[in-house]
Amino acid sequence: MAGERDAVVVGAGPNGLAAAVTLARAGLRVDLLEQAGRIGGGAGTRELTLPGFHHDVASAVHPMALASPFFRQFQIERRIDLRVPEISFGHPLPHGRSGIAYRDLDRTAEALGRDGAAYRRLFAPLVRRVEQLTRFTGESLLQLPTEPAVTLDYGLRALEQGSPAWRLRFHEEVAPAILTGAAAHTIGSHPRLAMAGAGLALGTHAHAAGWPVPIGGSQAIADALAADFEAHGGRIVTGTRVRDLSELTDYDTVVLDVSTRLLASIGRDRLPARYLGALRRFRHGNGVAKMDLALDGPVPWTDTELRRTPTIHLGGTRQQIAASERDVAKGRLPDRPYVLLVQPSVIDPTRAPEGKATLWAYTHVPYDCPVDRTEAMLDMVQEHAPGIRDLILARSATPASRFADVSPNFAGGDFATGAVTMAQLIKRPVVSRTPWRTPIDGLYLGSSATSPGPSVHGLSGWYAARTALRDRYGLGAPELGIE
Repeated sequence: MAGERDAVVVGAGPNGLAAAVTLARAGLRVDLLEQAGRIGGGAGTRELTLPGFHHDVASAVHPMALASPFFRQFQIERRIDLRVPEISFGHPLPHGRSGIAYRDLDRTAEALGRDGAAYRRLFAPLVRRVEQLTRFTGESLLQLPTEPAVTLDYGLRALEQGSPAWRLRFHEEVAPAILTGAAAHTIGSHPRLAMAGAGLALGTHAHAAGWPVPIGGSQAIADALAADFEAHGGRIVTGTRVRDLSELTDYDTVVLDVSTRLLASIGRDRLPARYLGALRRFRHGNGVAKMDLALDGPVPWTDTELRRTPTIHLGGTRQQIAASERDVAKGRLPDRPYVLLVQPSVIDPTRAPEGKATLWAYTHVPYDCPVDRTEAMLDMVQEHAPGIRDLILARSATPASRFADVSPNFAGGDFATGAVTMAQLIKRPVVSRTPWRTPIDGLYLGSSATSPGPSVHGLSGWYAARTALRDRYGLGAPELGIE
């Protein structure tokens, strides 16, 4: 019975699971409620095309898995098999040349030739101090930086890449394309500070701990969190939808891994008008359209280096990517879209039957766009991997308008649970050093709609749970490591 439990977490995505683990580890009796029939949210893995072909439903590669302070304390690398590829990502360009972001920064710089030294100077200070950088980017931006020199270094580099000065550091097209391909993980127009900052952080992780792929799919991360939660007395209830906060009044503490729109809906009768207004003003971002392919063999990339990297960015030069992203921002579908592609089978043999392969890709589209963009994405792949269509055994398409089926937090295809702009990184969803706390005692928001924002890092849920433990019980953060 709910009255016999201390706390409830609503939403079993990575942030909700992180919150649930933290509360249970502190000794609370915790329920975890999930609307879907399975846990994981965006960090789920399903047979979306054919039996034996395992596809990630949203997140696929995890730059924050080895960098997130939450996952580091949780010791995720000891609980699941995380494979770190030698190449973090590749970026094919016109005329047959590719940018290859090796985990080894020096090797990447050497391959860039004339621009290699400038690329090394851009990233080397950030890679050396990646832990301090992660602490800064992984908290509310209203926190006073504990490492001012690192913050200044990062900020100046982000300002450069987020302004017209982004054209000045490099002389050729490969290094700028690499940077823009990473920055375009965050949906928005370029050059802008929010995109540039995110791209620099992702690039830094690419050359530090790397971009790992979980063997068995992203579901492995969710399952590891759930196993720990249940081992500490937690109870998971799937197939349960919460429509109103009144359904949760038997719990002393409530943490919600939901979007601002969902919070405004279920809290409409209890939340103060001013806070409700802030939630309703919080803007959604544009969306993604996704495709999953079951392939009869590996992708036949013309550049053989691309045949061994899980993550590939398609879209051409920096200017071409910027142009396509501007089209999306203006509500148009570009003819040559930016495509984020993952081929997990090159590092994870469990994703497909022997000799076969899976492919995961998405492109940016206007919010709630119903258009299937599979053919446009395949056109981009075909340019650098002729014959890809001949290998397709089955396909599955998820337009932006159907992403609420993956997670209610992703309604309209908005992976980030709110537009990623500088204003909404500071005000996420309100201006506060503790944005996880709501005006109602005992009610906390722990989704990507709060700081530090999107990505599979568990930090939003972790911070919400830690805030609740301090507020409600006078407790500090519990140990999370393997006992």
